[in-house]
This record gives sequence, structure tokens and C-alpha cells, in this order.
Amino acid sequence: MTVAEAVSLLEGQFFSGEENAGLEVASACGADLMSDVMAFVKDRVLLLTGLVNPQVIRTAELLDIHAIIFVRGKTPGRDMIDMAGEADIILGGTKLPMFLACGKLYEAGLRGGGTRAI
Repeated sequence: MTVAEAVSLLEGQFFSGEENAGLEVASACGADLMSDVMAFVKDRVLLLTGLVNPQVIRTAELLDIHAIIFVRGKTPGRDMIDMAGEADIILGGTKLPMFLACGKLYEAGLRGGGTRAI
């Protein structure tokens, strides 16, 4: 699944990085605790979160995550958009709650990917 397909499926929008939305993702991680995200180590992952602060971008950079979708109608500030642009991270958003967003992606075939070596 591409990031563009995921955002469309979630009836969402892009905040930045739409030009790279053809990026393929193999799995998704839904979490508001970045420590939980750090425990989910997989390749080509799409991060879904309701947490809107710079720590999300820093965590994504550290784990080589290139796409984030904010749930529950959360929108990143200009500082986060700028940070994501510098790190080549795609930012999108949906009004759906986390549970429904993850469920829709699962229904559409987005499953777990191969784990990455730590």
C-alpha cells in the first residue's frame, strides 16, 4: 500500500510531503506513546498517532519511519511540518479515531511486515 492510498482510505489530507506519497508501506503502528513506537521495529512502517509534538518527528527519524498520519483531527504546527520536511517525512491526517483508522488499514490488507534487525 502506498501512503497516498492510506491517506485516501482514511479520508485524510496531507500536511507535507505529498510529492513523495507514492512511498510503499508494509505495516502500520498506531500509538500515542513514543516508547511503544520504539518497541515496534519494522521496515516500511506507517505511524499513526494522536500525539502532536516534535518528539514524534525525532522518533520517526531515529526509527527510519518516513510517513506519519495524525488521527482524531490533530494537526501539526509549522515547526513540526518544517522538521518533517527537513527529514523527508510525509505528514498526513485524518479525523478518524485511532481504532477505526487502524481497522480500515487492516481491512484494506495492510498487515505486519518483516521485522528489522535492531
